[in-house]
Amino acid sequence: MTSETTTTLTMFGADWCRDCVRTKAQLDALGVAYTYVDLVADPAAADVAREISGRTNIPVVVYPDSSHHVEPSNSDVETKLRELSLI
Repeated sequence: MTSETTTTLTMFGADWCRDCVRTKAQLDALGVAYTYVDLVADPAAADVAREISGRTNIPVVVYPDSSHHVEPSNSDVETKLRELSLI
């Protein structure tokens, strides 16, 4: 166990995906730090997203506590960010 705690979340998505665009815009508007993994630019990352979620749906949002959402609503994301004190 490391003493370093990350507050960055990771979002796997694609620009052609409306839910991805919506979630990305929400994170930007809330000023939340995140790493965006573009599945068009990095197709191999789709396998990573599928391993995390067990599904092929996107976006997959992975939180600092290692939990994740697949195709979350804005309210799902906001609730989780508040729970983790990220907003």
